[in-house]
Formats: sequence, C-alpha cells, structure tokens
Amino acid sequence: MWPNARSVVGARWYLRHATDIGPRVRVTGRPVVRNWGGTLTVGDRVQLISTITPIELAVTAGGTLAIGARTLVNYGTSIAASLEVRIGERCQLGTYTLLMDNDFHRLEPERRLERPESAPIIIGDDVWLAARVIVLPGVTIGEGSVIGAGSVVTRDIPTRSLAAGAPARVIRSL
Repeated sequence: MWPNARSVVGARWYLRHATDIGPRVRVTGRPVVRNWGGTLTVGDRVQLISTITPIELAVTAGGTLAIGARTLVNYGTSIAASLEVRIGERCQLGTYTLLMDNDFHRLEPERRLERPESAPIIIGDDVWLAARVIVLPGVTIGEGSVIGAGSVVTRDIPTRSLAAGAPARVIRSL
C-alpha cells in the first residue's frame, strides 16, 4: 500500500506545474518536469517510471504536451514540446525514448543560434515505442503501431504498422 500511496503523492508533487492531471496518475522516481508557460496535461492512470534515469518533460510558452490515459512512460525518456506533442491513450514508451517537436537550432553554421519552426508530433492510441526510439518533428504515428528498438522515425507511420530502422520503414501491417 505505501509504495502505491507514495507514487500517487509523488505524481501530485512532480506534476504540480501541469495544467491538468487525471486521477490515479503514478510517478516512481524523480522526473524532471519543466513548464515554461505551455499546456501540460496528463491523463488518468498514466505511469511515469523515472527510477534509473530521470524522465524529462519540457513545455515551452505556447506549447502543448498531452499524455493520454493509461500510458506508460519509461525511464530515461525525454519529451520536449515547443508547439505540440500528443501521445494517445494506452501507449507504451520504452526506455530512453526521445520526442522533440523542434530541432532547436538550424543546420547552417551562421544560423545555428536561430530556432527553426516547430512541427507537431502526434502519436495515436495503443502505440508502442520500443527502447531508444527517436521521433522527429512533424511525425504522426498511427494507432496500434509498433516502432522497433533504436529506430529513428522521420516520416509518418500508418495505422497498425510495424516499423523499424534508421530511418524507420514499415516492415508489415499488424
């Protein structure tokens, strides 16, 4: 009973700057949560497992980070929302997953201090991102899809697809 109560109280403490927190959200470990004036919503029964390496959640002014109900976010995951990152319901984010809707610098050497435009990341319901998956700006992953470990998702993935690789390619339908 005590570990469960501690994780519920921990959720209220670590997510105290969130815009909306659903009931029964649980946090184990010590995530790093930064909200610089954006919208951060966490759905019912979300689990943030931040035990071995902290989870990092960051939302800039005007940005939106929404985590759907019953989603599991595993340790070492970093999510940064300058514009919009939406994670559906019942998703599983593996260890060290990285989702950023902005590259935070330009490629040209003389323009590296400039921030490029952001592009939303949308992850459908029932999606599983395995360990060390990187999702780049502007990507939509269809519901029921699975992304293999170590993949770099550079373009949209259709509904109910298994994708893997760098860049990630659809291997088959599920």
